[in-house]
Amino acid sequence: MKSPLLSLPGAVPAEGVDEGVAAHYGDLFREQRALADGTGFVDLSHRGVITVTGDDRLSWLHLLLTQHVSDLPPGHATEALVLSANGHIEHALYLVDDGTTTWAHVEPGTQEALIAYLESMKFFYRVEVADRTSEFAVVHLPAGSIAEVPDGGVVREMPYGRDLFLPRGDLESYAATSGPVAGILAYEALRVEQHRPRLGFETDHRTIPHELGWIGTAVHLQKGCYRGQETVARVQNLGKPPRRLVFLHLDGSEVHLPPHGTEIRLAEEGPDGRKIGFITTSVRHHELGPIALALVKRNVPVDAPLMAEATAASQEAVVEV
Repeated sequence: MKSPLLSLPGAVPAEGVDEGVAAHYGDLFREQRALADGTGFVDLSHRGVITVTGDDRLSWLHLLLTQHVSDLPPGHATEALVLSANGHIEHALYLVDDGTTTWAHVEPGTQEALIAYLESMKFFYRVEVADRTSEFAVVHLPAGSIAEVPDGGVVREMPYGRDLFLPRGDLESYAATSGPVAGILAYEALRVEQHRPRLGFETDHRTIPHELGWIGTAVHLQKGCYRGQETVARVQNLGKPPRRLVFLHLDGSEVHLPPHGTEIRLAEEGPDGRKIGFITTSVRHHELGPIALALVKRNVPVDAPLMAEATAASQEAVVEV
């Protein structure tokens, strides 16, 4: 889905999975500062939107997701995951129920596979799953925003801000009255600062929730059975995850940020040392400078200086060692 807001002055298109919205509108740091001050919004209209309706929607989703949603109150936002049978993360959903419909937005391009899985699990339950991406767009309002919710919009409110499901045809008129608009790079910089993982960036084919700290926000440890629960329970009760998410301060003298997948080694072992992790997301922050999230082996000392290829890095723990 190509956003109409790409026609705004200064818009520079994003690339990769975020293609379809603006990377920035000409001033990355100004856009970040506006969001940090609680003004403006971010165009996330490239994200997938699904809805689940029917009398059994919450009890049915409760059986499939990692989160406790059977009694989800209207208007209460939450996050949830879909795991493989081995406990690896397959999908991340950002949910809210409005009393008659459960709304979720997901990573761009993942909604079809998610809907296929949900459809395969309907059985006799009274539920209907729909892809609403062509009808609704997602915009993000930062924490502290006092922007009004337009008619027809559905809000999910979290500590870091509000996500608004907006009729796609209203996106341009919303932008005209709710600016300034910020690009996805500003949103990503604040996400990294807040240590929030993202599917496909902080995850690979073997990531489990404990490694990213998603246990605290997207997994309920006292709920009933769901696919992959055995792995979650075993790691929670008997051990530690093999890897852990860390927050990195990068050497600001490097011109280029280390991209996703850049191998990390212990600085003391040099460029030929053993690989102990990789960069998941790197950004330039308006106050902190170049920063990143990374997955490293659990036994890497927190105070150990690291190297992301030629870039020096120091780490802060996100997930308990």
